[in-house]
Amino acid sequence: MDININLDAKEMAETKRFVDNFNAKINDGKVKSQSLGRDDFLKLLVTQLSYQNPAAPMEDREFIAQMAQFSSLEQMTNMASDFSKLAEIITGSEANSAIGKSVEIMEGENMVQGTVKAVTRGGSPQVLVNGNYYQWSQVTMVFEE
Repeated sequence: MDININLDAKEMAETKRFVDNFNAKINDGKVKSQSLGRDDFLKLLVTQLSYQNPAAPMEDREFIAQMAQFSSLEQMTNMASDFSKLAEIITGSEANSAIGKSVEIMEGENMVQGTVKAVTRGGSPQVLVNGNYYQWSQVTMVFEE
């Protein structure tokens, strides 16, 4: 039996489209990543334990070392999340402390000056100056009244 493995451009495009659609369905909207997360690490560890040679199982030291790595990864992930929350709190507090003070704001090429009348909450607070809301990150200077 002779099989033709050469595809013309149309067949290649149809095949690529089919493969891309299939991958999108099985990945269920997951984004490709070049780094391993804690779930990937745990899957690798479980797979390694499932397929180890019963005659020569993994030594206790290796297993303990891998579990320590997993624990460290978990703690670093939690710390990164906590630091992000802390940064949001500090930014919000900094913006709140500007209420009633004069500020300079860069809006594109223009400099806006005025007094902060209100501040929105959240990870990216906004300040109300001269009747308009601006991102706190646009504030370049805060003046004492």
